[in-house]
Amino acid sequence: MNVRVKLGVTAFAVALMSGTALAASNDDFWAKAAEPYKGVVLHGVTESTPPSNYIKDVLAPEFEKKTGIKVEIETTSWDQMYDKAIKDMEAGTGIYDVVYIEQDIIYSYLARNFLTDITKALKDKPELKASTYDDAKFTSFANYFKQGGDLYGVPMEAFLKVYCYRKDLFNDPEIQAAFKKQTGHDLKPATTHEEYTEIADFFTQWGKDHNMQLWGSTAQAHTGHAASWYEYFESVAPTFGVYNWGIDASKNYAATVEHGGGMNSDKAKAALKWWLHLRDIAPPESAQSTWSEVATTFAAGRAAQGLVYGENAAWIATDASKSKVTGQVGFALPVLSPGVLDDAKSGKGYVGYYDGGAFGLPVSSKNQEAALLFLEFIGQDEVQPGWAVAAPRITNTATFDAPEVKAMDAKLGGFYTMLKDEGKLFAGAPPYPFHAQVREATAPIFYDILTGKVGPDEGLDKMAAKAEEELTSLGYRK
Repeated sequence: MNVRVKLGVTAFAVALMSGTALAASNDDFWAKAAEPYKGVVLHGVTESTPPSNYIKDVLAPEFEKKTGIKVEIETTSWDQMYDKAIKDMEAGTGIYDVVYIEQDIIYSYLARNFLTDITKALKDKPELKASTYDDAKFTSFANYFKQGGDLYGVPMEAFLKVYCYRKDLFNDPEIQAAFKKQTGHDLKPATTHEEYTEIADFFTQWGKDHNMQLWGSTAQAHTGHAASWYEYFESVAPTFGVYNWGIDASKNYAATVEHGGGMNSDKAKAALKWWLHLRDIAPPESAQSTWSEVATTFAAGRAAQGLVYGENAAWIATDASKSKVTGQVGFALPVLSPGVLDDAKSGKGYVGYYDGGAFGLPVSSKNQEAALLFLEFIGQDEVQPGWAVAAPRITNTATFDAPEVKAMDAKLGGFYTMLKDEGKLFAGAPPYPFHAQVREATAPIFYDILTGKVGPDEGLDKMAAKAEEELTSLGYRK
């Protein structure tokens, strides 16, 4: 054995022993810190998503093994999750020790003092602070869960809503030739709304002509679910240059063009008409599709392109047990109007939705310390790589460099690299504590637009006026 090999073996052995020692040390910490709470049963509620299911199936049992603290995670529908968590925190009943906080609702929770300051809690109880937990390691997405610099939720999922397209269709020679003959230019992923529409129209007609169950685009256009409202305001309108729902906080929270807002601006109306056209040429289930159904539609091979949440995009591309298009999914930025990309780069705007959530500790929890330990546990570097591969999400900067994540990134065609390099161009929901109230006030009008009871121009005029009416009643507009 030569010297280099000997040194390599020695270094490996030292690293292995160090890692083993570190793991043992970590296990000692969890056992010792959790000793006063052994036998406690924590209850959590979250939406049934791949990242949440990983917590329930993998991380919670692992935490119990190390601490003796049992964690029962209830995974349910999006609306039921909100309803159960909010009612519990409002009543102060303490049913839940851990609640899922979607990025767009955090400001409402903070305004109502629902959540425990995690940063302060760990300072007050230093004996509960794990050396393997460092909130400085979180990605910039964690900033959405801070107030005054302190963290109120441990990020557990974060992903972009991206433009997905079928590489097998876009690269098919027969389809390419037909598209070139019809349009005069090559078939490639769109960068503008006009290009996207042209491609969508082409593939919908191609499906009809060839007796295929194929349409040109997805559409998250449910006529009675908030998913459609969110698709328009958080994913479509920004690509036309309408940011923060068209509400301008600097102009007395104006929503109408008359008062300086943009909810019913020409850009907003153009965005809505563009999207409604796509809805009309999308698969028939689109009128009843939320984020989940859009994913299953794309995975079934029924759409040539579409906007898909990243939590779903990755399994669509890789999980053959659920998807018919594995290995054939390409990813790109959403299509944009001129100037939007520059706005995103300068911080004036954004290109689409940076979605995700965190696990928070309700003030009403009766098991604060035990729950605090669990939140630290899921925030550690060491639990992230497996989580990122099993349920595509990254909330910790160290995760990008993990070998298994890099391998998955290559398999996905750079999905994680896109999150790392271009995530800054996307944004979460605006920091409005009145988020739910304005959504609920305007959503019925939006559904009327979708069902044709009111036209898009008139409907947006009504929505903008209704938003200002609600903001006035809430005391935001003076």
